[in-house]
Amino acid sequence: MSATLSRQFGRPVVTMTLFLVVSFLIVPVLLTFVGSFAGEWSGVLPSDFVTLRNWREVLGLTETVGSQRSMGWDSILSLGGYTLAVPSELIFSVGLALGGVLINLLVGVPIAYAVARYNFRGKEWVNAISVLPLVPGVILGVAFLRAYPTLSGTSFGLIVGYSLLKAPFMVMAVRSEFESMPLQRLEESARSLGASWPRTFLTVIVPNAKSGIISGAIICWTLAAAEFNFSYIVWAKGTQPLALFLQRHISNSSFTKAAAAVSMFFCIIVAITVLLQQVGSRGFDTRG
Repeated sequence: MSATLSRQFGRPVVTMTLFLVVSFLIVPVLLTFVGSFAGEWSGVLPSDFVTLRNWREVLGLTETVGSQRSMGWDSILSLGGYTLAVPSELIFSVGLALGGVLINLLVGVPIAYAVARYNFRGKEWVNAISVLPLVPGVILGVAFLRAYPTLSGTSFGLIVGYSLLKAPFMVMAVRSEFESMPLQRLEESARSLGASWPRTFLTVIVPNAKSGIISGAIICWTLAAAEFNFSYIVWAKGTQPLALFLQRHISNSSFTKAAAAVSMFFCIIVAITVLLQQVGSRGFDTRG
């Protein structure tokens, strides 16, 4: 009887639960995106559609003053009387987060491989230290100021800090992928065909772990781009990281303008996620 009820109602219940959970997570994002095109949001739902004023103000296409200052633009190319400009805070933040991801790849992947592949004295300590930076950004920010005062307030300092904060996510994602692979058999097969150890690692082991590496890169980039606590403590002056830009608009702007700022960040996250997936899939393709 119970087996019959399970077959009859189990799948619909699971499907409905999944639908409700996904809807609960997506509805606020969709409502915020729709609200970014509203002229007013004083009640439960936005009103006075459709306007691009909020997006123009956030992107710096319309003059704003004081604490509501919008995104600045930098000219990168002038040709034939035309000037190509890019939003400075956006490009700055994307570059910072990608720099952190690059460090995570160069350091986190070998650490994850060593922990998953070998048994050695102190393995538990290496495993623990690799996830030790999994602390709030405010704690690492204060420690960073004391330990590396010359890096504080610099772009390189932010990149290093982002990589330290997000390294555990890269190590855990890639280590799980390595642990699901027959590493020893893959290495022995490649070495028997004459491949050196570096070539084996770069052309056999790493490509087979591309799912975990791409997932780790996406997680690290997304979290680094939205890192507020560490950025707030370490950043000094100049072009602001995107997290501080969002904070400024959320706390000092109308709700519709804040919705535009958040929606812009969400679009950036989606675009970079798709880009990392495409680049990762093509970059790890070892076919001739």
